Amino acid sequence: MSLQDRAGIAGAPRVVVKVGSSSISGENAEKIQPIVEALAEAHARGTEVVLVSSGAIATGMPFLMLDSRPSDLATQQAAAAVGQNVLIYRYQAALRPFEIVAGQVLLTAGDLENPTHRSNARRAMERLLGLRILPIVNENDTVATHEIRFGDNDRLAALVAQLTGADALVLLSDIESLYTRPPGEPGARPIHTVEYGDDLAGYEFGSVVVNSVGTGGAATKVSAARLASASGVGVLVTSADLVFQALRGEDVGTWFAPNPQPAPPTGTAPVRVSEH
Repeated sequence: MSLQDRAGIAGAPRVVVKVGSSSISGENAEKIQPIVEALAEAHARGTEVVLVSSGAIATGMPFLMLDSRPSDLATQQAAAAVGQNVLIYRYQAALRPFEIVAGQVLLTAGDLENPTHRSNARRAMERLLGLRILPIVNENDTVATHEIRFGDNDRLAALVAQLTGADALVLLSDIESLYTRPPGEPGARPIHTVEYGDDLAGYEFGSVVVNSVGTGGAATKVSAARLASASGVGVLVTSADLVFQALRGEDVGTWFAPNPQPAPPTGTAPVRVSEH
């Protein structure tokens, strides 16, 4: 089903939701609860929900006595190994009152590049959804290398939306919508809708930023949104604080309209990108 606008998210059969590290780690760890409550509300409507969650490294940092995101690969891998376990525990604890079971799915870029691995991943996700399990997807940071990565979980979420044939992708961030230029600059205006094929060359989304807990930024969300919308998936970019409104189809955020005539899936496409 190709959604015509954000209002269709409320009745979409399958939705992928992505949340970033800064929204659920550190002082914001308590935000897992309202995010889960919004997902549970959609789940109760019959929507099949896939959550793409960053945060393994950020969640593991305090347990390794780290004040900032490690720069070396080995320590990133160690933090991810510890943090992924804690992160899934927190999600499952929040889901338990709704009698929803989480299923952990860790992917590498190679899993979506190799046709056999990609098919296996799709089959596993379909079975989880068929069993009414809520898949929680993250990059497998414990084994990923600098040379073979998705680059950011916005891109991973777009690829998961393609993989699962989702009807909508919701990218949750720290701001309510995308702006024509960085929101702190004079003249910055919120972008309500991006029609498929719109030229965004005149807008200034900035480059990828690396903060103390994760990677990302407006530019990565625009890139991921264009990737997903090209394959016929409608995309909403908004704040994690507006997750209820987003999944209810309310008029929030920036909507990327889907390609009305997407090409049929061809199986696989290169997903190797360099580490930022």
